[in-house]
Amino acid sequence: MCGIIGYRGEREAQPVLLNGLKKLEYRGYDSAGVAIMGNDGMGIEKMAGKITRLEDALVKSPKSGKVGIGHTRWATHGEPNNVNAHPHQGCGNDYGLVHNGIIENHRQLRKRLEQRGHQFSSSTDTEVLIHLVEEGEGPLEEKVRSALKKVEGTFAIAVVSADQPEKIVGARRGSPLVVGSTDNEDFIASDVPAILDYTREITYLEDNQVVVLSRTGVELTDLEGKPATPETKMIDWDPVAARKEGYKHFMLKEINEQPQAVGDTIRGRNFKDGGLRMDEGGLEEADIANKEKIFIVACGTSYYAGRVAKYVWEDFLNIPIEVEIGSEFRYRHPPLDENSLVIGISQSGETADTLAGLEKAGEKGATVASVINVLGSTITRRSDAVLYTHAGPEIGVASTKAFTSQLAALTLLGLEVARIRGDIDDNEAEEIAERLNRTPALLEEQLKEEERIEELAEVFYEKEDFLFLGRDVLYPVALEGALKLKEISYIHAEGYPAGELKHGPIALIDEKMPVVALITKNSVYDKVYSNIEEVRARKGKVIVLTDEITDETEDIADELIPLPRTDKILTPLIFTVPLQLLAYHIGVLRGTDVDQPRNLAKSVTVE
Repeated sequence: MCGIIGYRGEREAQPVLLNGLKKLEYRGYDSAGVAIMGNDGMGIEKMAGKITRLEDALVKSPKSGKVGIGHTRWATHGEPNNVNAHPHQGCGNDYGLVHNGIIENHRQLRKRLEQRGHQFSSSTDTEVLIHLVEEGEGPLEEKVRSALKKVEGTFAIAVVSADQPEKIVGARRGSPLVVGSTDNEDFIASDVPAILDYTREITYLEDNQVVVLSRTGVELTDLEGKPATPETKMIDWDPVAARKEGYKHFMLKEINEQPQAVGDTIRGRNFKDGGLRMDEGGLEEADIANKEKIFIVACGTSYYAGRVAKYVWEDFLNIPIEVEIGSEFRYRHPPLDENSLVIGISQSGETADTLAGLEKAGEKGATVASVINVLGSTITRRSDAVLYTHAGPEIGVASTKAFTSQLAALTLLGLEVARIRGDIDDNEAEEIAERLNRTPALLEEQLKEEERIEELAEVFYEKEDFLFLGRDVLYPVALEGALKLKEISYIHAEGYPAGELKHGPIALIDEKMPVVALITKNSVYDKVYSNIEEVRARKGKVIVLTDEITDETEDIADELIPLPRTDKILTPLIFTVPLQLLAYHIGVLRGTDVDQPRNLAKSVTVE
């Protein structure tokens, strides 16, 4: 959600900024712009639409200079247009500022600034920041600190000034910002891929930190100007991993990467040597033994992964488990205390609502663990223990390999909690974990069925409504299948527990409504079968995915996708792949942008 890139060094800034912006496209955006400091002052170009429009404008009017900032905007305040695009300049042409986040008191600040003679050109909340910077005194970093002390809300910013043209000042609160350097170049960005072509040494800013990039190096302080010690991490994945490698879309590439992603997540994880090895921190018996309740907190696809985990964990974990939507959990008053274990799930590790919920839990004394894909992200630094999914960079906005990797990691985490509590012993934990090793091979088998799924998509891609049904562990998989279809194809799709069909959704069933039914022999097979009979009786078109093929199954299904029989803990992973492929191929046939669906962002770093 929005993207920032900044460069200071010896080469021309324009191509570096454009390259970085392209690496941030996966986050979702509706406009883009750059501000570059040249010999004749600051040159700004910004355009609504894709980065290619910005590139065309810069071909006609290139901006020369070796210091600059760039931005991709996802509209929150003010419609997507050229004026509301970043960078913002303030009253003159002396400053440029880009911003991710939301300034909550922007209306009050804007009114006061207008009373003092400032003239606003946009309808964004961001513009108040640059006007506040204009009013400051001293070096640019002092002006930025002074401005930020007056704002409420979240921000990651980068600022340049004509008065100090060789300097970039950045700051963050609640929205990610990273810095990278080489011998004579410095970079600032909202996410690592934007600068990975140039450096792998990354510093992650903490909340309320300010960074100055200049010829003298990188200086990190807090909002009061007190020096802070940067913590540098080495990024070990290659930029090539973020390219399509011959696939038509990143989404298809990432669907096909799932056997490797899940394999990398579970490799080396066992319970033979005293329990599951966490990547950061740890879960000790003293932390877990007295827990009376578990809360799983997440948003979107990660929330559905948490719903799956609840069903799986309840088979071996004797403790109440609640799964909470982050945006609801952060404003509720659940019984959180030192006897609570709170687990956050996030691909990016920057999801604002999930982060706020985990911070709330930590303040109440709860133990906080997280399942994350991005090394060094904010949520990892707010957690007592972290389990990384090792899925690698996921560029497609609609999550695929991150979801299946989360399912695998969560199974392991649940086993570790159960082992520490004594609900299962070490041998039982190891035996269940060993079953996960079959997952990569099973996922490979499902990917071989892509041609069959594509044929199915050709039958149904013109439909405007879908219903997805499942029970037990496949109910949240049905929810995720519906989410993928609506994200990618813009078809209205809903997921329901099959047993709820007669309590309302059955009113929608007719010959025009495709119903995707997920049926496994591992759980309430006969009950789901009966629910599908109710659909057939009302002339609904039934697509059945099942690991139990009988004559009756073949009779009840208009379309049948057979799946291998496997353990319950593997069932959600196996059923997920064909649903992803179905959504992908329907989206392609409908001509949508499957990698960057409209209105969506990869990393939701604002409320």
